[in-house]
Amino acid sequence: MSEKKSESSYEDKQDHIPSWKTPEIEWFANVYAGKEYNIEFTIPEFTAVCPKTGLPDFGSIFIEYIPRERCVELKSLKEYMMAYRNVGIFHENVVNKILEDFVAAVDPIYVKVVGDYNVRGGVKTIVKREYKA
Repeated sequence: MSEKKSESSYEDKQDHIPSWKTPEIEWFANVYAGKEYNIEFTIPEFTAVCPKTGLPDFGSIFIEYIPRERCVELKSLKEYMMAYRNVGIFHENVVNKILEDFVAAVDPIYVKVVGDYNVRGGVKTIVKREYKA
């Protein structure tokens, strides 16, 4: 008897996320480059769309980073986060996409992104990813 590989009904539906063109995260020169300090952002009203139900997902995104030569410009970060509002995307993919776009934009020494989502269907989800140069 051969085992049949089970496929998710979401197979190939999120494959485009790593290459999805999001708004640019702008930066300004870190005049304290060479000094190690932390910057933390909290986005308490983050929303995206559940790819299964089409309903909004609500949560908070936390970003902590140690800048190198560049610091994130806040208005562009807000516009970047707003781009997720109408996108069907899994929680795990949100956190990974944000981290990778953040690293590409500002090349930090360190960054941690946490997605802390509101309870949905009786399940609380927290997704974390860290990057160290």
